[in-house]
Amino acid sequence: MTQMILTGLLCGALLGFVIQRGRFCLTGGFRDMYIAKDNRMLYALLIAIAIQSVGVYALIETGVIEYSAGQIPWVATIIGAYVFGIGIVLAGGCATGTWYRAGEGLIGSWIALAGYMLMSAVMKTGALKPVNSSLKDTAVTNNSIPDTFGLNVWLFIALLVVITLFFVIRTLRKPKVKIPSLPPKRQGLAHLLFEKRWHPFFTAILVGLIAILAWPLSEATGRNSGLGITTPSANVLQYLVTGDDSKYINWGVFLVLGILLGSFIAAKASREFRFRVPDAKTAVSSFFGGILMGFGASWAGGCTIGNGLVQTAMMTWQGWIALAFMILGTWTASYFMFVRPRARAAKQRAATLQATTA
Repeated sequence: MTQMILTGLLCGALLGFVIQRGRFCLTGGFRDMYIAKDNRMLYALLIAIAIQSVGVYALIETGVIEYSAGQIPWVATIIGAYVFGIGIVLAGGCATGTWYRAGEGLIGSWIALAGYMLMSAVMKTGALKPVNSSLKDTAVTNNSIPDTFGLNVWLFIALLVVITLFFVIRTLRKPKVKIPSLPPKRQGLAHLLFEKRWHPFFTAILVGLIAILAWPLSEATGRNSGLGITTPSANVLQYLVTGDDSKYINWGVFLVLGILLGSFIAAKASREFRFRVPDAKTAVSSFFGGILMGFGASWAGGCTIGNGLVQTAMMTWQGWIALAFMILGTWTASYFMFVRPRARAAKQRAATLQATTA
């Protein structure tokens, strides 16, 4: 138990610290792909995926960990990932983003987190458990992409690395826009850790390395998996309700609690922590978004981390299909929440201007 607590909290705290300081927000990244035509966060995610894929499969090759891709419940994956993508826009952050922003003191994220944990628990062990398992029977036996084509996994990893390097190098070669900044108030390591703006690609490298570290640390406690947010989040609530630590307390629980701790430390040290209370409309949107996140992630078998970072790195159909439909769900919600209202407002302003000048 002590090992589980220490390594889970350590790994989670590292992840929470890094994503808070690097503002590693996949919800904003997916949204910006559609609204601002900015793909940098997607490329950052590819960096983290590629690094984790190389590291984890090296661990598998050396016998440090074991892994089986299993089956893919493709209908549940598609529908769940799409619903999850809609939910993260309403909630103002994905599952991991909600945990780390809660550590910054954002009350809206605490509200979203409550909805997310509640629905995840209801779907996994509660009244909606039959719904959660209803589409799981519609599955394809082979979830492994390399096995489907009968090719070595390292060919796909190499292809991913090449594609990632192409987009990263092309992005870094673009002319840089200088952003005015105030003179640094800190010097040396303190400035780098708590004040300097982190590049998303640098942040992604650290996230990929932490994702590799999670596998052997988790497996050492009997949990054969890497980073994961949805089930551990549900387990936190399930333990609080039942008190059954043997069933619900595992390495993943301390991972998500560590994310909260690491984000809090980073936010306090960088003077970014403060309690921010949302208005009623935002609070309702956050809670409903959290509900959709828990519902969708449970059906899809993972969130932006479980599917979008881990399952993609393991070269599974589930991971890449889920990632695509998460992005599609994000774009759908972004259209109705941002693009369409702005277009209407612009049209109304144009009509008003035309009326006043007529």
